[in-house]
Amino acid sequence: MTSIERTAYPRFKRLITAHELHLFFAPTREEAAWAAERMDSDGHQLALLLALKSYQRMGRFPKPDEYPEMVVDFVRRTVELPEGTLPLYETGPTAERQRTEVRQRVGTRYKQSQAREIAEAAIRKEAASKNRPADLINIALEKVVAAGLELPAFSTFDAMTSTIRTEVNTSICCGIHDRMSLAEWAGMLRLLEERDSDCTTHFTRLKQTAQGPSWSHFKRLFTYLEWLDALGDTAVWMDGVAAPKVTDFAGEADAADASELRDYTAVKRIALLACLAHKARMRVRDDLATMFCKRVAMCAPAVSGYPDTAGACQGAPTLGAEDFKSSETVVRL
Repeated sequence: MTSIERTAYPRFKRLITAHELHLFFAPTREEAAWAAERMDSDGHQLALLLALKSYQRMGRFPKPDEYPEMVVDFVRRTVELPEGTLPLYETGPTAERQRTEVRQRVGTRYKQSQAREIAEAAIRKEAASKNRPADLINIALEKVVAAGLELPAFSTFDAMTSTIRTEVNTSICCGIHDRMSLAEWAGMLRLLEERDSDCTTHFTRLKQTAQGPSWSHFKRLFTYLEWLDALGDTAVWMDGVAAPKVTDFAGEADAADASELRDYTAVKRIALLACLAHKARMRVRDDLATMFCKRVAMCAPAVSGYPDTAGACQGAPTLGAEDFKSSETVVRL
């Protein structure tokens, strides 16, 4: 379940300033008179005013136990109700009739089925490029509010987001999986089983990062790129998948270890590994280009007016045909 604190779902703040109380929760004389006309007791009048001001601020009706004591006390003092007056909340048909009156006064429509349809459409559309549940909930909230509708309960948004996000992610994983060949599937799965001489899995090798711009590191990184390229054309695998989604899937794979990934379904396991391999290829190409530029800068002949850089190349190996071939490959990246 997504934490409500991570979303923009309207709720009472833990600390409400005096300015916010006067700005959002102070009933006007007209509102106080409106409530007095409809209620025959101070407690019911206070409860109706609390519902009105909260609805104006949040677009929903809070539960009785949600109202902070400071808000209740502020509203009571503003309309000059007797000290010690407590809100008396109605239930059943009476409560629903009062809510209808509040909605009419605020000008908001109560159409929960329409609100859910709008939220579902917004979540399904954005889930193709966004993965964080809180982001999807916030987008749905924005759409429902823009339509002038009362907000459903947070649990409705949360459950809807969880269901749709799972459906969309499953569809994306299946698409990546289907764009790969049988040999490429096997190659991804072998990453979790095959080990290097230091007993680490090839899956761990996917997480390798670049080192300093020495020539030995450059050649080692180029060899690493050749190994990645041999896994398959990851660009084809990711065709049509939003870049943020690839990044999130790769991050999920990167955060897991081999034993955890083995617990995933085969389709999801292969898709996440494919995303990690794709991001690794992109990262290595960038690292190679950066390292190559640094090597060129270090070994470039001294230019008039600039400090002599010849000393930077002391001990550098003589470039052979294969080295130039690697360099030309980097330039093409």
